[in-house]
Amino acid sequence: MKTRRKSRIEELIEFDKNHGDLVIGTDEAGRGPVAGPVVAAAVYFPEFNYEVVEAIEYIDDSKRFSSNPSLRKQLAGEIKKVSVYSIAQCSVEEIEKHNILQASLLAMRRACDEVIDKLDKKIDKIDKKNEKKLKKVEKKIILVDGKFIISGYKHKQKAVKKGDSISASIAAASILAKVYRDELMRNLSQEFPVYEWYKNKGYGTAAHINAIRTHGCCEWHRKSFLSKVFAEQKKLL
Repeated sequence: MKTRRKSRIEELIEFDKNHGDLVIGTDEAGRGPVAGPVVAAAVYFPEFNYEVVEAIEYIDDSKRFSSNPSLRKQLAGEIKKVSVYSIAQCSVEEIEKHNILQASLLAMRRACDEVIDKLDKKIDKIDKKNEKKLKKVEKKIILVDGKFIISGYKHKQKAVKKGDSISASIAAASILAKVYRDELMRNLSQEFPVYEWYKNKGYGTAAHINAIRTHGCCEWHRKSFLSKVFAEQKKLL
């Protein structure tokens, strides 16, 4: 591992370590597109040993992998091997009902709940006399990427602006969510090829917008996102 990268990784790991023994990072992918669900992931690294550091060598904000999606997918596989993780989503219907911010936070909550459930099951296997270890797994903090925490959530949280470039666990969650959603949109593109989701991933590119003008919307479009764009074509919405 190059010294420059090791220093970068150490900074991300140190940020998490400074927040306690059990840190769960969560992030979302897909707030901006006009089509498709919003996806969130939650990641917990049991320990930052050599194996973990090597596995996440190139971890960082997932957007920086735009020119190398194969590396991002490979990294996602490595993250899964060394972490406790979960991926969840909110549907287009839920986005329309709650708004995109609340839907994003709801997806994060679902992902965190699944990770916490996995960890709680491990607690049951811990020798109750081992108080130090039990104390470690009971103290949870969730680092939420962005400016907002999950409303009404019973677990301790902290909002971390630009968290995917600061926290190892948030950065890992960012990678998992992005890879999962991109694959989902590629699969959906096979059913709806006219929108070219395999390329635009549901974002409102010129080609995507023109395809909607020509063919109308489908059930995967976020119609509230398109209301202003198609104010003159309300019949399509």
